[in-house]
Order: sequence, then C-alpha cells, then structure tokens
Amino acid sequence: MKKIYFYLAAILLACISQNGNAQQLKTPQLSSTQTIIQDLGLGQITLTYSRPDVRGRKIFGAMEPYGVVWRTGANAATYIKFTDDVTIEGNKVPAGEYALFSIPDQNEWTIILNKTAKQWGAYTYKEADDLLRFKVKTGHLTNPMETLTMQFNNVDKTQCDLELKWENISFSFHISTDVDTKVMANIDEVMNGDKKPYFEAALYYYENNKDLKKALEWISTAEKNEPKSPFYKVWKARIQLKMGDKAGALSTALDGVKLAKDQNDKEYERLNQAVVDQAK
Repeated sequence: MKKIYFYLAAILLACISQNGNAQQLKTPQLSSTQTIIQDLGLGQITLTYSRPDVRGRKIFGAMEPYGVVWRTGANAATYIKFTDDVTIEGNKVPAGEYALFSIPDQNEWTIILNKTAKQWGAYTYKEADDLLRFKVKTGHLTNPMETLTMQFNNVDKTQCDLELKWENISFSFHISTDVDTKVMANIDEVMNGDKKPYFEAALYYYENNKDLKKALEWISTAEKNEPKSPFYKVWKARIQLKMGDKAGALSTALDGVKLAKDQNDKEYERLNQAVVDQAK
C-alpha cells in the first residue's frame, strides 16, 4: 500500500513540475495600446487608449451603435489624466484621472469624462459618476482611417486640441489651462529670494507682453554675469525693439554680432543680425 502512495505522489509531483515549467502562449494584441504624454502649461496630459482596426467592418452605427456609451477605444476604457486644472470646451475640469467615454451619433457625439478612471470597457459605467458631458460636431474623412487614432494638435503654451479619427469620422475638442496667474505669482516670489532668475523672468515678460521696462532691467542685470555673451545681446535687443527703441536695439544687436563673430558662433551671429535688420 505504501508503494502505491509513493507512486501516486511521484506522478502528482511530476505533473505539477511540468505545469510549472510550461511556457504561456503570447500573441500580439488585436488592438495595440498607446500612451501619449503632452505638456500643457506647467503640467501634462497623459492619454492611454487601445487602438482597434476597421478590418473591413462597418464601425459606427453598426459595431458601435449610435446612442450607446462607448469606451472610446478597445479593451479598457480610454484613460486621461491632467496634472493641473484645465478647461475643456469652456468647462472647468479639476486636475485628476478620468475615463474618457463617448456616445457616437451620425453628426454629433457626446463626450464624457467619468470619475472612475480605470474600468474595463463600458460594462460597469455609471452615469452618476460623470464629471462632465458635452457635445462635439463630427467631420467626414475623405481618406478613411484604418486604425483608431487620437492625437494632440494645435498645441501652444496654454492650449491644444484632442482629435479622434477612425473609419470615416473625425472630431476634436479644445483644452486650455491658465498659467499666467501662477507664473506671475511665482515670479514675484522668486524675485524676492536669494537666487533671482533674471533671464527667465525677463523672457516671460517679453513673450507675454508684460512690463517691458522691467524686462529690460532684468535682462541687463543677467547680462552683467556674462558681458561677452551674444546670447544675452540678442534677447536684450529684442526687448528694446519691442519697446520701440530702435536705436538701442540696433546698438545692442551690433555688439552681439561682433561678439558672435569673435567667438565663431554662427547661430548667434545670425540671430543678432536679424535684429539689426529689423531695427534698420
């Protein structure tokens, strides 16, 4: 009897060993996953979605019915994260993580931000958890898009558009963020500290049409640390030119051209020369 027990135990251990050593089958996903990280203002937007292909099927109005909540992709619901507060199509959205659902229709879609960020498909979707709903008009693609594609377009420092294209439809919605209030408050704070970022503060004032007199003061202070730098010359000249001081801009830029030539710095020779040409 003991021999039988030992025999059965040996067979059981062998089976466990074989199962433990067996390799799992790996195959490509039918819908690949893509994550996009887009800088916006002082923060970032992270978008993660799965990208199904058309594969000869009729998508909207068929496989994805009109009037039904859709995960806006395949597999898990499309995930979007904002590190800072944003405004989407005029609606305030706090920083955080959300699921991006949608309701397709023939000419107009409903876009949904749901507070349950991570969920599979739309199977457990609850309208009660919606943070925001808004509508967007759809466009018709003359060249059909085989793979679902989402991307950020028309991006600048404070705004962008999130665009979706698939099959023969496209739409986009606008996202913006307010950074000026934060940056101005931050400049006031750091300029009262021990290490003053004179150049960075001057550049922000120049690019955002702030007090140019103060910008000139700051760039001049920054320049004192590197008086032979054609880099500071070009920015100082640009500020002077924007202030309407063409003679001052011309003099500063000519100094920049000379310094750049002495250092064989072709880039800043060209940039300073551009200001010289404008000032003339």
